[in-house]
Amino acid sequence: MADNMTSTNYRRINADLYKALSEGDDANVCDICRDLPDGPLHKLTIHDDTVLHIASYYKRNKLILQLLSLLPEDQPDKLTLKNDVGNTILHATATNNKTVEAAAEMLRRAPSLLTMTDMLGETPFFRAARFGKSKSFHFLEAEVRKRFPEDAEVRAFLVKDDKATILHVAIHSENFNLAHDIAKTYPMLIGEKDGNGMTGLQLLACKPSAFNHGFEDNFFKRFIRKFIDLNHKEQTSRVPFLKELQKQILKSKSAKTLATLLIESDASWEATAPMSNQNRIKLIQGIMSSRLSLVIIVNDPTRDSPLFLATKSGCTEIVREILQVYPQAVEHIDENGRDILHVAVQYRRMEIYKAVINMKYPLMRLRGEIDKLGNSILHMVGQKVEDQKAEVDMRSPALVLRDDLLLFERVKNICTTEAISQVNNDGVTAEQLFIKNNAQLHIDAKEWMKSTAGNCSGFAVLIATVAFASSFTPPGGSEPDTGRPIMEGNYFFIVFSLANGLSLTFSLTSIIVFLSILTSSFRLKEFQNSLHNKLLLGLTLLILSVSMMMISFAATILLGSGKQDWTNIILYVVTFFPVIVFVLSYVRLYKLLIKVFEESLKKVIDSILPARDMELPQPSQAPTTIFTKATTSSFV
Repeated sequence: MADNMTSTNYRRINADLYKALSEGDDANVCDICRDLPDGPLHKLTIHDDTVLHIASYYKRNKLILQLLSLLPEDQPDKLTLKNDVGNTILHATATNNKTVEAAAEMLRRAPSLLTMTDMLGETPFFRAARFGKSKSFHFLEAEVRKRFPEDAEVRAFLVKDDKATILHVAIHSENFNLAHDIAKTYPMLIGEKDGNGMTGLQLLACKPSAFNHGFEDNFFKRFIRKFIDLNHKEQTSRVPFLKELQKQILKSKSAKTLATLLIESDASWEATAPMSNQNRIKLIQGIMSSRLSLVIIVNDPTRDSPLFLATKSGCTEIVREILQVYPQAVEHIDENGRDILHVAVQYRRMEIYKAVINMKYPLMRLRGEIDKLGNSILHMVGQKVEDQKAEVDMRSPALVLRDDLLLFERVKNICTTEAISQVNNDGVTAEQLFIKNNAQLHIDAKEWMKSTAGNCSGFAVLIATVAFASSFTPPGGSEPDTGRPIMEGNYFFIVFSLANGLSLTFSLTSIIVFLSILTSSFRLKEFQNSLHNKLLLGLTLLILSVSMMMISFAATILLGSGKQDWTNIILYVVTFFPVIVFVLSYVRLYKLLIKVFEESLKKVIDSILPARDMELPQPSQAPTTIFTKATTSSFV
């Protein structure tokens, strides 16, 4: 090729070469490289990637070996070319497991490639750990051990410039199987902190999605998981759907295995802050602070122990494993004087909350703890922290408020008398803080409840009007002399009459129920059960009313057609289409209301049957309702 190649010809050659690489035309790639001055080290992309770089990224092991054969073996320095981010061709091969043979040939020709770093300070060995390529990682590890037998020399390959280790990057990229191998081989890395002050366990505690494979939600998903476990233990399924599910399950298992290993060597909870020894300040009637603002302390995650990080992020598995291995870790106190119950309640981690309160004797100590701002665990109910990584809560404001009210009651039931009446540093009790910080939610819940009840009552009035009118205009007409329906003895007329009467009855009853909601005072405590149960009853009656109206309509059609063949049966079924649409439109809300009713029923049953809860000293004169009588008037 001529040295005075024009820029146009240069771009055309690069285009042909790139196209040949992309299409897998190895012969054409080699032919073009033979005519280039730099051969396979010709810079092909705008990022200074050579042909060997691109071939490595494309996992073309055979092509890489052919290209290397075009280069003289007595010029190893040529193989050390870097792209614009400092990656050598060995860095490129470290990103996959299919070019290990090519990597061995590169190191044979240019051993210095093993120690070269990119602009981030990462060697090819480190890069293999980042991408989770086990085969490439173990090959490069063996090469490092062979050339640098001393542990002090090996350490340079384990840590990069920002103090992150190969364990950190493997966990960060969620390559948990490789991270487990690294932790076993290099146990000294378990306690190492990266540039942000985070250990490997702290990073893992911030990845709740790694433990949640989503197969515990219902029976169908549990059945799929059991099927995968029984039929695909050692081989990967070829069915795309099952393959993805199997991948999620294996990822969850490997994360739990890694967590178990890291927890055994982690005791960061021992470096705890001292327990708060503040005096409990009793509530003094008439003397209140005007400052009722929400106080949320945003901690630096690097100062939190893995136990608290896992609690905040919702890694229930890590919390349970830590408390199983080190049960005394439950008494860990963070720098703000908060224990695990404070954090679990504030971040709404109910599974963790239940796990802690089931620890009978530790609970007796933790339930009365006060943080440095004077907040008890009951104050935390009014200081909810939204999870920025979670999906937006699509529930209605009324249901959100109800859940918070129930949580307030549950937490109140385990608190000591002093903790219930505790006034924090702003002079606010937990009850006052809850009311103040949920004021807007209370308004939104009230408007939602009014809107829902109003719309449903309007629909119920329409059904009642139609049903009432139908009762005076029977199908087939009436006899002129007696006024009795002509088809009175017909079977379908009986069905029509019963269905029409029931439709009118159900719709009128639902109107009364919805009116009772609209005329309610909407006090805060009514959102706990009363209003939701009324809405459930109203919707149930409305659905029944619509169903009866459709039955009445179907019976009318059958009476008019005269023939009772299969076409009428189809018409009968089709008439229920509006009912199906109506039910599907409200099925999500209806399920939530059913859950509310079940919890209310369970509460009634528990109040009748003998108590089965663990015995704890109960607060003296603790009120049975969520709020004391002294402040009932503030709920209106």
